[in-house]
Amino acid sequence: MKQKIVIKVSMNTDKCRSKALKIAVGVPGVESAGLTGEDRNQVEVVGNAIDSVCLTRRLRKKLACVELVSVGEAKKEDKKEKEEPKVMGFVPPPYYCYEARDPYYGPPCSIL
Repeated sequence: MKQKIVIKVSMNTDKCRSKALKIAVGVPGVESAGLTGEDRNQVEVVGNAIDSVCLTRRLRKKLACVELVSVGEAKKEDKKEKEEPKVMGFVPPPYYCYEARDPYYGPPCSIL
């Protein structure tokens, strides 16, 4: 069963954001991690059998102010892609040039 965990972390710089993502990815069972929220201050982690308490403890050790927002089942996003008509380019067939000879006249140089 896939879990989706959202954790609010006080992050002011890009260095703190990358540090939080590295810590989140280091937890066993994590498949993906990303930043969400208006100020990119929430870490969203998706994976199988993730220990949310262990994850928050690890983040608190390094980043101090961490709040567990939600833990729930990850829902699959079914995006139905519209089938757009494929545009096919037209390539004309190749032209073959043949030499047309008149069958009634022989070569001009003939030995009598």
